[in-house]
Amino acid sequence: MTDDLLATIKAWTAIDPDLSTRSELDRLVEAEATAVLEELFEGRIGFGTAGLRAAEGPGPNRMNRLVVRQTTAGLMDWLGQRGTPTPTIVVGFDARHGSRTFAHDAAGVIAARGGRALLLPRPLPTPVLARGVLSQVADAGVMITASHNPAADNGYKLYLADGIQLVAPSDTEIAAAIDSVAATGSPIEVSDDRVVVLDDQAVDEHLEAIQEVLLTRRRAVSTVYTAMHGVAGAHLLAAFERAGFPAPAVVAEQFEPDPDFPTVTFPNPEEPGALDLALQLAESESADLVLANDPDGDRIALAVRSRDGHGYTPLSGDQTGVLLADHLLTHTSGPNRIVAASLVSSRLLSKMAAAAGVSCETTLTGFKWVARPMVDQPDKHYLIGYEEALGYSIGGVVRDKDGISAALVAAEAVAEMIADGETVWDRLDRLAVAHGTHLTGPVSIRFAGTDAQEQMDETMTHVLANPPDALAGSRLVSSENLAEGTHLPPTAGSLLLFADDTRVIIRPSGTEPKVKAYIEVIEPVAGPGDTEASRQRGELRLSAAQAAVGSMLGGA
Repeated sequence: MTDDLLATIKAWTAIDPDLSTRSELDRLVEAEATAVLEELFEGRIGFGTAGLRAAEGPGPNRMNRLVVRQTTAGLMDWLGQRGTPTPTIVVGFDARHGSRTFAHDAAGVIAARGGRALLLPRPLPTPVLARGVLSQVADAGVMITASHNPAADNGYKLYLADGIQLVAPSDTEIAAAIDSVAATGSPIEVSDDRVVVLDDQAVDEHLEAIQEVLLTRRRAVSTVYTAMHGVAGAHLLAAFERAGFPAPAVVAEQFEPDPDFPTVTFPNPEEPGALDLALQLAESESADLVLANDPDGDRIALAVRSRDGHGYTPLSGDQTGVLLADHLLTHTSGPNRIVAASLVSSRLLSKMAAAAGVSCETTLTGFKWVARPMVDQPDKHYLIGYEEALGYSIGGVVRDKDGISAALVAAEAVAEMIADGETVWDRLDRLAVAHGTHLTGPVSIRFAGTDAQEQMDETMTHVLANPPDALAGSRLVSSENLAEGTHLPPTAGSLLLFADDTRVIIRPSGTEPKVKAYIEVIEPVAGPGDTEASRQRGELRLSAAQAAVGSMLGGA
């Protein structure tokens, strides 16, 4: 172990306010765990438009109390440089290990540096914090959460005064301010003097606001709900009661917050097996609809009775998105409406919008972009924005994804289908007859180890330099490097279009060590009698495309 590394560790422990992380570093030094220590102190968690997200632990490359304090001090310095020296900042937190302490640290730094910290009263869903930034007319909002990441992780999500997550160049400016704070090597002071713990009025404000997204009086629907060991359970039940829906049957094993997520490998409704308990309960309850939030409540997954009537089938993020959009487009009117979807989401929404005479914005991935039409086009009525990763924002009530309000609209939409004698599959088939069968499916390559980022970069470099001449027998029509920003702001990724209208977008994840491909095939539908055959043709094409893309990424 080098003297420089030992000196760096000593300087860090001298200002670390947490006995547990200081003790862990002492243990590692005594054990001469050089490789581990080098990784902990090799650089710093990157602060970007998604804020911070990493495993908890000691050192600048992990989530810990000192990193949270330095990050918040950097944020305060940046706000001061922009003419807001005494900002009001709302602070929220989920139920993960360390979240409450991190939130109190963030609030204490805000107060010590002349700001006013409004601390939410208990672990609450991220949408409550996002709405609180607007309702409290705050200058920023900080949410301590790692969303649907594994139990070892935590994170720091930042909203600015417009209630939207930040975009460039604010992220790099704040990152530079954080680096400047860390470079001083000084302890970060905290204070309780200007910390206000909010009462339940902040919670009620979100519950009341999201009632605005409901457009009919249809409420007769039986639901099963899982909170996935997160913080959304009590809040969703309160929202359903206030809206007049029957109380959902809840998955008891997953309802109470538990930072260890004991019943799932990954606390993400998209992951295989995560919905198993909810689907079992739905079978015993003969439920019409299954609802699953992720741990911080900003995403929602749906499942419904399968087409053949046996068991339940989870809907894809795109299927849910277009069903919610169909409901909202049907029950609203006027030329000033707008919908939005990320680039990697299905192209079906744009066709539906065109048929309804509604504007449709295609944005970069992430709700910092999907929500932006709310502020960039304030004269428009923002109906829905969505991305295929189970994120939905409805009615402009929250300028981020909101799994609580989306659950309300999903329940209302299914209740209406039941009243009309339709199933979800009937409604999707009607959309297919009107616009073609749109099928989407992902391919993901996950990386591990200290060089995960390097592996991701090498894979993307290979993909961009070696686009396939054809995919599953269809020739390549165009290849676009998204970093060149031809139609949208520059972003890492590759967009491939093929002669049969198959679209493949390959991009690195912004929050996980993954490279992900988003594949969409569109199959014509001759008429109502052709929906099943069209779907079968499309499924064969999608499967072939997924296999080809998987081979391409695996060999990159």
